[in-house]
Amino acid sequence: MRIQLSDHFTYPWLLRFVVSPVLMMVFTSLYSIIDGFFVSNFVGKQPFAAVNLVMPIAMGIGTIGFMIGTGGSAVVSKTLGEGKKELANRYFSLLVYAALFLSILVSAVSYIFAPQIADRLGASGELKEYCVTYSRILFLAEPAFVLQNVFQNFFVTAEKPGLSLKVSILAGLTNAVLDFVFIVVFPWGISGAALATALGQVVGAVIPVVYFAGKNDSLLHLTKAPVYGKVLVQTFANGSSEMVSNLSGSIVNILYNFQLMRIAGEDGVAAYGVIMYANFVFLAVFIGYSIGSAPIVSYHYGAGNYGELKNLCKKSMILMGSAGVLMTVLAEVFSAPLVGAFAGYDEGLFAMTCRGFQLYSLCFLMMGFNVWGSAFFTALNNGVVSAAISFLRTFIFQIVFVFLLPILLQIDGIWLSVVAAEALALTVTIWFIVTKRKVYHYL
Repeated sequence: MRIQLSDHFTYPWLLRFVVSPVLMMVFTSLYSIIDGFFVSNFVGKQPFAAVNLVMPIAMGIGTIGFMIGTGGSAVVSKTLGEGKKELANRYFSLLVYAALFLSILVSAVSYIFAPQIADRLGASGELKEYCVTYSRILFLAEPAFVLQNVFQNFFVTAEKPGLSLKVSILAGLTNAVLDFVFIVVFPWGISGAALATALGQVVGAVIPVVYFAGKNDSLLHLTKAPVYGKVLVQTFANGSSEMVSNLSGSIVNILYNFQLMRIAGEDGVAAYGVIMYANFVFLAVFIGYSIGSAPIVSYHYGAGNYGELKNLCKKSMILMGSAGVLMTVLAEVFSAPLVGAFAGYDEGLFAMTCRGFQLYSLCFLMMGFNVWGSAFFTALNNGVVSAAISFLRTFIFQIVFVFLLPILLQIDGIWLSVVAAEALALTVTIWFIVTKRKVYHYL
């Protein structure tokens, strides 16, 4: 039976609806993980460090897609809840076209200034050459990556989360197979890794474009659309929290790399890269749930179904708390085999990374609440509160702790910075949920 946004959601019904977005985000996170695995094991430690230095920049550009996808999904879902289907489709089409235009512009500038970007990242000599080679190929494919991020959200709004999962799996498999072909079979090194990722992203973008441009049985389709300035502003405001979260995360990753280069050199950057790969998968679960549940929240908010809002809020908090505990336990228990897949060839790097991951993984206890809390307010069309949570959590708090804690704890302070930031952000999230409960009637 097809699940609709207008349904009443029990735990099984809710989990069934969000499982596709969760798996979708997990497969999306595999892009950088697969590259890292093949580069680390078949190309070398220095190219692996280059991938870790450059990836935050590429992911930062991809935040355009997260902003328009999450912010636009809230607007479109609310419009659908109000019964205005054709208007919702015009909004949807406008946002897709806007994402494509912005991503092409930013990607072109990034491609031109790739050497200067590598300089600012602290790369020099052969490391800089690797950074420029890898980043320029990724920059060429950034419009596809942005569109893929946009469609991940709108597939859920269109009541087609399963189709989104299939597209993500196909894109991820394309990336994995081509990584093997371009790195192991044909020794194209870091260029092969970048090309495999780029082609996987193209697959993830082209299929949704073809689907929504043609006849389909979903709630959405691409059509002609005038420029609705108010909708663009509302979308950017609503989605700014997700963009802030992802963009600031990229900036903070760069700062982490600077600190690690200072304290532990290239080994520190490589260790942080491995930890981030594991983090991508765990974080993907929280983000996937938030993406999957947000259109439901927006729909019932637009329809004035406050009883269902209360139901969704209560169940989401319980699920995020349970998932946080489970993920922390899994991370602590399986830290050695996870790290060994990337750094098992170097005893010193392996020991440093295991220690770092065991400390870092404590953040999963709180991360789910904060990610969901920000997305929840985005779904309620309150971009200001959502952005405040994300900006404090992923930027301000982390910057403060990544500079302060290493002074007291050296490299352990870097690993614990995100734990301290998530703990402080949790107090902010709880405060907003409590103070805004009478405005939106979800408690």
